[in-house]
Amino acid sequence: MADSELGLYLIAYDIANPRRLGKVHRILKKQGLPVQYSVFTAVLKRPSLLRLLERIEQQIGAVEDDVRCYRLPAQTDTVSLGKQLFPDDVMLFTGGVNRILGN
Repeated sequence: MADSELGLYLIAYDIANPRRLGKVHRILKKQGLPVQYSVFTAVLKRPSLLRLLERIEQQIGAVEDDVRCYRLPAQTDTVSLGKQLFPDDVMLFTGGVNRILGN
């Protein structure tokens, strides 16, 4: 992936300390959309992603906490089970911009 190319990322975390948890949550809320309690999606260029991960790394406890970032393919099949955060007619991403749009 080129540095200028937008990518869709799934970022999940398990933070042991409530204070660190709040800090990581606030950092991610500025860059992406929460899809579950500790799971966010974000559309970012590679340099922005690396800066985001650096900021998160500065806040976590390397021995106690776990943060994972996965690049998702542009076209992916998904299956959702159970209660969903967003109704079926809500699209989370359009044109590489994080926003919620109703159809």
